[in-house]
Amino acid sequence: MSKGGSKVIARNKKALHEYHVEDTYEAGIVLTGTEIKSIRQGRVNLKDSYALIDRGEVYLLNMHISPFEQGNRFNHDPTRTRKLLLHKGEINKLIGLTQQKGFTLVPLDLHLRNGFAKIKLALAKGKKLHDKRQAVAKRDADREIRRQLKQQMMR
Repeated sequence: MSKGGSKVIARNKKALHEYHVEDTYEAGIVLTGTEIKSIRQGRVNLKDSYALIDRGEVYLLNMHISPFEQGNRFNHDPTRTRKLLLHKGEINKLIGLTQQKGFTLVPLDLHLRNGFAKIKLALAKGKKLHDKRQAVAKRDADREIRRQLKQQMMR
């Protein structure tokens, strides 16, 4: 990994299927020592996690970080609520946007940047069932087109 680069540790694969992403933000996470060690080992799950704003602060709920194997009594609760670090202006903007109908904060991925764990948050709107069907149909059609083009190129 190059200096200044970032390494993706975990992705929330369902997020792009379930939501229309309007905007993204990068936030730091307040962690304990055993949590960052588990994250560096890749023992993180973002499935079913989400963020909420409470009294001017942003919190991440349901992110599962497995206990560190050598952590003994200093280990953490795997799904505890974790505080996210954002600029005050970003938080105020998010407060205004999440109060609108249908907007929610969903984590897209967890990555390490310069040794610090960062989470990519998406300001998103939930997709309706017909939107999900359209997305699947479009993906299947694109796959079929690519397959046909590949066969044409082989001839």
